Amino acid sequence: MTHVRNADVLADVDDPAWTVLQDALAQAARPATVLPVDPAAGRDVLFRLQVTARSMLGALAVNCGGLVIDEGWLRILGGGGSGLPDLATANDLVDPEQAAAPPPYLIVAYDVLGGRFAVDGGGLGVQPGQVCYWAPDTLEWDGLGVGHTDFVLWSLTDGPTQFYAGLRWPTWLDETRRTPLSEGIAVYPPLFSAEAYPLENTSRKAVPFEELLSLG
Repeated sequence: MTHVRNADVLADVDDPAWTVLQDALAQAARPATVLPVDPAAGRDVLFRLQVTARSMLGALAVNCGGLVIDEGWLRILGGGGSGLPDLATANDLVDPEQAAAPPPYLIVAYDVLGGRFAVDGGGLGVQPGQVCYWAPDTLEWDGLGVGHTDFVLWSLTDGPTQFYAGLRWPTWLDETRRTPLSEGIAVYPPLFSAEAYPLENTSRKAVPFEELLSLG
């Protein structure tokens, strides 16, 4: 039986990854917002994750509600709040003392189009520990070749600009800025169809994010 550690043990570490993230945020090439988190809620998420704050995953859970990149285009999950789910809720994590097995993958971020990023836990068939992206234009999971820490640090560089070059239209920033974190942008014709391109000719509207996820 796996030993279950309490939130205090997981949170109170000598070398938290939050320090690394703070340094990266201070030099970020992208507009990034750190969402506030209720301390008790953050520790509960950390407990259900069963990782320490030495990891980037644990640092996000206990120190912030999440990171909002490019005015909400990219939403990196943490302890939840401000319209974003927390890491534990997004992955249906129960009390670790009652969990039968680790999840096959762990959702760690979303984008405004309903794309999702997940750490492969063996269920995606890529490589355990690697961050993968489910793309709304291909409807498939693809490995990004990096772990969670490098993914978070990458999100603060110009990497997302290149990554999303084919999925952004001229007015994407204004439309994203107007979209609450509890919502996403639905595109019609859908992004996986040839009729969706060029994207500036599509019909786009904000919808509840859960609805957007159900479409994929």
